[in-house]
Amino acid sequence: MEKDLSDPECCEAAVEVSVKKAKIMRIFIAFAAGMAGLLFGLDIGVISGALPFISEQFTLSSRLQEWVVSTMMLGAALGAISTGWISFKIGRKYTLLAGASLFMVGSLSSAFAPNVEVLLVSRVLLGFAVGIASYVAPLYLSEMSQKEDRGRLISMYQLMVTLGILVAFISDTIFSYGGHWRWMLGVISIPALLLLTAVFGLPDSPRWLASKGKFSKAKDILKMLNASEEKAEDEMDEIKESLKVKQEGWGLFRANKNVRRAVYLGMLLQAMQQFTGMNIILYYAPKIFKLAGFQTTEQQMIATVICGVTNVLATFIAMKTVDNSGRKPILKIGFSVIALGTFLLGVCLFMIDAGFSAVWISFVAVAVTLLTIAGFAMSAGPVVWILCSEIQPLKSRDFGIACSTTMNWICNMIIGATFLTMLNNLGTASTFWVYTGLNILFVILTIFFIPETKGVSLEKIEMNLMEGKKLKDIGVN
Repeated sequence: MEKDLSDPECCEAAVEVSVKKAKIMRIFIAFAAGMAGLLFGLDIGVISGALPFISEQFTLSSRLQEWVVSTMMLGAALGAISTGWISFKIGRKYTLLAGASLFMVGSLSSAFAPNVEVLLVSRVLLGFAVGIASYVAPLYLSEMSQKEDRGRLISMYQLMVTLGILVAFISDTIFSYGGHWRWMLGVISIPALLLLTAVFGLPDSPRWLASKGKFSKAKDILKMLNASEEKAEDEMDEIKESLKVKQEGWGLFRANKNVRRAVYLGMLLQAMQQFTGMNIILYYAPKIFKLAGFQTTEQQMIATVICGVTNVLATFIAMKTVDNSGRKPILKIGFSVIALGTFLLGVCLFMIDAGFSAVWISFVAVAVTLLTIAGFAMSAGPVVWILCSEIQPLKSRDFGIACSTTMNWICNMIIGATFLTMLNNLGTASTFWVYTGLNILFVILTIFFIPETKGVSLEKIEMNLMEGKKLKDIGVN
C-alpha cells in the first residue's frame, strides 16, 4: 500500500528523515575537516621529539637541524600561496583530497628516508600539505556551516590542530624510549589514510559550485544541508546576489578598494596571531620547565605534554563561547591574558637571571607559561581562522584567504628567525616584554578595526563590506 504524501504524519516523518540526514552530513563534514586539522597539528608537533634521533643518525650540523625544522614552514608557505588558485580551479573537496595524498606521501617518505636530502624533500611535501590544510579546511567549514554554528565548527578545526600537537607529543614520548624516529614520522600516514578515504564522501561547497555556474547542483547541496527547500532557496538567492560582481580574484582586488580592505584585514589578523609570541612560548617552554625542576629528558617530555593538554583544554573555551559571546570580546580577553602572561614571565626570568634562586619563582614561571598558552588557545588561535574565512567576498575568497594564510607562515618564519637574535641583543626578560607591548597593541587594534561576525551570513558580511561600511561594522546584521 502506497503512503499518502498529503498525510501530515507522513510529511512530518519525511521532514524528520531529512533533518536527520542533514545532521549526519554536517557531522561527517566536521569530522573530515577535523582530520585535516589533526594532521596539521601532528606534523607541527612531531619533529620536536624526532629531531634529536634524526640528528644522531645522520650526524646533522646545527644548520641542517634548522633546515629539517624550517623546510616544512617553507613548504607550508608555498602551499598556502598555491592553494588559492588550486581551490578556485578544482574546488574545496578535491583540494582537500590533494592535501591528504601529500600527507600520505610525505609521511611515508620521511619515515623511510635513507639520507637527509630525501628527508628535506619529504618535509617540504608535508609542509605543502600543511599549507593546503591550513587554507582549505577552515574555508570549507565556513562555506558548509550554518551561520549560527560557523564559529564553533571552525573552532573545532583548531581544536583538532591542538589535539594533533598533543598526540604528536605523546607519540614522540612513547617512541623515544627506543629512539624510533621513523615510527614517529611514519605513524602520521594512518590519519592521512582516514582523511583520504573520508574526502571521497564529501559534497563540494555550494558557493564554489555556484561560482562556476553549477546552480542546480549547488541548490541540491544546500537543500541537503538545510533540510529545507525554503532555506536553500533563500541562501541560493543570497549567493547569486554576491556573484553579480564581474571581476574576481586578483582583478577584483585591484579594481575594488573594499576588497583590498578585506584582504589587508585578513593579513593583519594573521600577523596579530603570530606576533602574540605563542610559538616563542612553546619554543622556550622546555627551558622554563627545566628551571622548575624538570631535569631529565623524560620529565621534560612530560612537561611538553602538559603544555599540549593546556592548549587543547583552553580551545574548548573558544568552542563554547565564540558563537554566544562573539569573536571580538574573546580576542580582547585573549590578547590581554597573553600580555599579562608574557609580562609576568619576563619578570620571573629577569629575577632568575639576576640570581634569585627561590623555587617559587620557577613555579610561577611555569604557571604563567601555561596561562599564556591558554590565553592564545581560547582566543587568537581559533578566532583568527574563523574571521579570515568569514570576511572575504565570494568572488575573491580564494585570493584573500591565500594572502592571509601566506602571511601566517611568513610571520611564523620571521619569528623563528629573529627570536635568538632578540634574546642575545635584548636579553630574556626584555624579549618577552616586547611581546607584551605587541599584545597590548593588538587589544587596541581589535577595538578599532576587528568586526563582530557572530550569527551573520557570509553574504550579509560581504554586502556590508562592499557598501563601504567601516571594517569594525561589516558584521552588523
